[in-house]
Amino acid sequence: MNTNSAGAPLNLVLASPRGFCAGVDRAITIVEKALEMYGAPIYVQHEIVHNKHVVQRLRNEGAVFVENIDEIPEGSHAIFSAHGVSPEVRKRAEKRKLQVLDATCPLVTKVHREAQRYAQKEHTIILIGHHNHVEVKGTVGEAPEHIFVVGTVEEVSDLKIPDEKKVGYITQTTLSLDDTAEIITALKERFPEIKGPAKDDICYATQNRQNAVKALSKEVDLVLVVGAQNSSNSVRLLEVAETTGVKARRIESAAELDPEWLEEVRNVGITAGASAPEDIVQGIVAEISKMSSSSSVRDLEIVQEDVTFALPTVLRNA
Repeated sequence: MNTNSAGAPLNLVLASPRGFCAGVDRAITIVEKALEMYGAPIYVQHEIVHNKHVVQRLRNEGAVFVENIDEIPEGSHAIFSAHGVSPEVRKRAEKRKLQVLDATCPLVTKVHREAQRYAQKEHTIILIGHHNHVEVKGTVGEAPEHIFVVGTVEEVSDLKIPDEKKVGYITQTTLSLDDTAEIITALKERFPEIKGPAKDDICYATQNRQNAVKALSKEVDLVLVVGAQNSSNSVRLLEVAETTGVKARRIESAAELDPEWLEEVRNVGITAGASAPEDIVQGIVAEISKMSSSSSVRDLEIVQEDVTFALPTVLRNA
């Protein structure tokens, strides 16, 4: 197998924190424990997290992933994904007498509650996010007649608000800090009396991983971001790395590695989106080590994460 130029040794630097966040870890654990308690099949509305390796493993264990709640047989055990669902989906689940476990990330739930509060005050809500992202769809469902979604600064100027003194904004949790900062600035210029959340809606894990990538990019020639194409936070990590000027690529597994990427490279940085498992990262480390005559591996730790989210009561008591 090819090596980098002249077979020179490679230095691998792993961003820390990386990979699973507390919300993803909780969601996966909910599916695993539900399978243990109730047996297969356990139905999951949408992919539990945006990672095909995780989804396939759970599918092999008996999880069935569906996009439409109406596909789930009446009375079955069902799980809402980490991305959250709209009240309409919850009503349909209740109508079908589904036995539901909610794996919605608590930080997404926080954004839903903010939308509810603004709607109760008859405020127009600006949701900063990607129009077709599943998390955004669930949040919009909390107050569909009150919410406008904006994904760019340009979209802010097109907004038509009935009462510009009664406007609030919320954000999708997995966006880039830089992206939201620009849009929030534009919103405040357009609507001077706009209200925002008491604390930034972007989750701690998203911010920590982006900060780690910025630090990593200063020390390496190439950044590899491990994560799925439909993982918003993984795509954002790639963008953050590219913004620093370093070469960066997103891959889902070691099978996608190209030896040509390592030519003229001495230092390779690796990070992973919040839904990417650590065993995939280690598989990539092992494969790169094979491509080099010798390599060293070290962690670049920016901050330690000790956040955990409680499981649903029925699983805690089991």
